Amino acid sequence: MTAGPSQNKFYARVSSLVRRLGMPTVVLLAAFAFDLLFITDAAVDGTGPRGIDLLLFPGIFAMVFCALWAQKRAAVAAVAASVVLVACTLFVRYFDVPTYSSVLTHLSITEVVAGVEILFYAARRTRPGVAFAVISGLVLATLTAVSGRYGYNYNSGSGGTMAQAMLFGGILLGGTLVFAIPGRDRTANPKSHEKLQKLNKLVMGQWPLIGMLGIALILEFNFTYTSGAHGLPILACSIVTAIIAVAAPRRPADALVALAAVMLLSTLVTPFLRLGYHYPLPGGVPGTQIVAGMGVVVTLVRTVGLAKALPRLAVLTGVVAFSSILNTKRPTSRLMTDPDDIAGYGVAALLLLGISVAIGLALRSRDSERTQVIQSAISDAQTSERMALARELHDVVAHHVTGIVVQAQAAKMMGEKNPQVAVEAMGRIEDAGVEALAAMRRLVRSMRGDAPAGSSEFSEQATTDLAADLRTLIERANHGVKTSMKLELPPNVPHEVGRSALRLVQESLTNVGKHASGAKETLVIAEVTGNELHLQVTDDGREPERRPAGGSGGYGLIGMRERVALLHGRLSAGRAPGGGWRVEAWLPLEGEE
Repeated sequence: MTAGPSQNKFYARVSSLVRRLGMPTVVLLAAFAFDLLFITDAAVDGTGPRGIDLLLFPGIFAMVFCALWAQKRAAVAAVAASVVLVACTLFVRYFDVPTYSSVLTHLSITEVVAGVEILFYAARRTRPGVAFAVISGLVLATLTAVSGRYGYNYNSGSGGTMAQAMLFGGILLGGTLVFAIPGRDRTANPKSHEKLQKLNKLVMGQWPLIGMLGIALILEFNFTYTSGAHGLPILACSIVTAIIAVAAPRRPADALVALAAVMLLSTLVTPFLRLGYHYPLPGGVPGTQIVAGMGVVVTLVRTVGLAKALPRLAVLTGVVAFSSILNTKRPTSRLMTDPDDIAGYGVAALLLLGISVAIGLALRSRDSERTQVIQSAISDAQTSERMALARELHDVVAHHVTGIVVQAQAAKMMGEKNPQVAVEAMGRIEDAGVEALAAMRRLVRSMRGDAPAGSSEFSEQATTDLAADLRTLIERANHGVKTSMKLELPPNVPHEVGRSALRLVQESLTNVGKHASGAKETLVIAEVTGNELHLQVTDDGREPERRPAGGSGGYGLIGMRERVALLHGRLSAGRAPGGGWRVEAWLPLEGEE
């Protein structure tokens, strides 16, 4: 089972948008969207004066602005947020605006998320003294809002005690500082910074799960307030399961065992908490723990496959079944014993498990395809690099070595009759050897990554004047055959075309020295006809009577055809009608769309 192209494209676009905005901004906007829907619905539900709930929006908008501002000016934004919280509290008290609790009583989820982000930026990016002052002011403003927004309230379930607000507020404050302070000095504490980078990467890869866990936790916090202190142990277990689910990609097998253990603990303590019938335990398991369980199942199946995951999935399934039988709230019975109820909850649980396994398998298949694509791309790049180096090695080094062999043969033949010819040949052999060594060094540099692949003596030149480069090449050729040229070239030949033209002429002249037996003259023609560069190299030699010195690897024409094909040109090589050998190429001067 694999996701369709449109689904992959949508996920890629969403992931790109999340990375561009940043996780803090995405979380803030998600919290704002939740409050926007929730408060708008409350404003028209007929409870209390119609539309009075909308008066909460100015304060929420202001906190969103302060949180976004804190990314650049943390200290100023923290002071502004403190003023906004106090002003909104006075506004709520004066107009008797109903408030709604989230993690902290009488504070919306947007205000809480914005406050945490402002606190994080202030602790991380401001000087210690300034950070202490603005954080203290933000904490005092939050306490003022929690304790001061107790006016006329239409939502009887949004109350909550000051002790709970202090507890949850302390957890938020401590947790935020724990993550913010180690990142203050990146150079003094590189290990902490590296850990934060890993954590950020982990969070960015888990953003859909984090969003669902955040919504589930918000609802569970709200119900925890309605139950007083009785729901705190279950809430704590739910928070732990959420953390396990987010961290599951590090060690998915152990994460599922830990999740099952925490869920079992939550199951065992639930009967002793005297929770009301409406406490959110669908099927005996809190919603946050259900979402966390699905997330861990997806991660485990995605990582190890379904076959290896089955034993641990059986353990988790057993814990969920035990929790459903023990803790499903019934008006008449403590335990769920009705076969119809058991069957209904069992089908629902299997459906959620099946969805999680299917998602895990789909992601596993997508990961496998992505890995294959990456490996194929790496293999293609390596092959292309090897081919480029092979062509360069053949064209450059073989060119110089062929000159050395030809000059050595001439010196051997003429040395006894005319020693001066041998001495001159030795000088040319020395020059060709020096050039060959220089070319080898350039190739080694290229292979070590110190120079671009395929760079060489001629490709390193600024080939804006191809005619001059061809003259240099022909004048320095050591193949022992007189070479004339006919060059009619514009000064603006594209670089890639010019480099390939040099290599084609170079290889053709090398082949003249190796294969053109008895050749007296070679002609090189380079001209532009239409939108193509026309190259022609001809000689008047004949078929070699014996194997050329050093042998022939047969890769010269192959390399030439590869170069021409890369430019979408044409190549012709073979016997000329009047004898000799002719190589002809047409290279487009304008690239194809």
